[in-house]
Formats: sequence, C-alpha cells, structure tokens
Amino acid sequence: MEEYERNLGEMVAQLRNSSEPARRKCEVNLQLWLSNKRSLSPWGYSINHDPTRIPADLPEARCLCLGCVNPFTMQEDRSMVSVPVFSQVPVRRRLCPMPPRTGPCRQRAVMETIAVGCTCIF
Repeated sequence: MEEYERNLGEMVAQLRNSSEPARRKCEVNLQLWLSNKRSLSPWGYSINHDPTRIPADLPEARCLCLGCVNPFTMQEDRSMVSVPVFSQVPVRRRLCPMPPRTGPCRQRAVMETIAVGCTCIF
C-alpha cells in the first residue's frame, strides 16, 4: 500500500507541475507515447481532492470529447459517445469523532470508484 500511495502522489505532483496547459481539446496526438492522448476517446486528468481520504488527492480521468475521434478523418464524430471507464481503487478513510466528542481519529480501508480513462461507445 505504501508504494501504491507513493506512486499516486508522484502522479498528482506531475499533474500539479505540468507545463502543459489544461486543455479540453478533442484531438488525438499520435506523436505522444501517452495512451490517454492517442485514444479515439482521449482523456485528461484532474485532481480529485477529499481531505477525509488518504491519499487526499487522486488523479482522475475526464473525457476530452463528447463524441469519439473517427480514425479515418481524425475529426470528432458525435454519432458515438466518449464515456469514462471506472475502477475501484483502495484508499483509507479518516474517521474522526464529531464534536462535541473528542478522541483520536481512526482509519478504515475502503474501495473508492474513480474514472481511470475513457472509451468510445456507439
């Protein structure tokens, strides 16, 4: 779990420090090795922040197109739809007593559903 959380933290840091502007441009870039930009349903990442979760920040996919990129024309085709693909990821929930109660916070391992990419459907 420690290495997993460290890897997530590194990805969030890369998102925060990225020099690439946060674009919502529906286009495929075949020059990039990143699969999220080469997909016919491209996606970008945003940071999903929840202060009661460990880790508090998770990278979450967001679809860049309403439709899908037609592989023949390389233009967006709205007869198809880009939809997020969800997966469950392990996180820990910080459980603290509600005021006026006092006491130490506890942690509980749970699975949380987040978008990890996008796909094209007809």
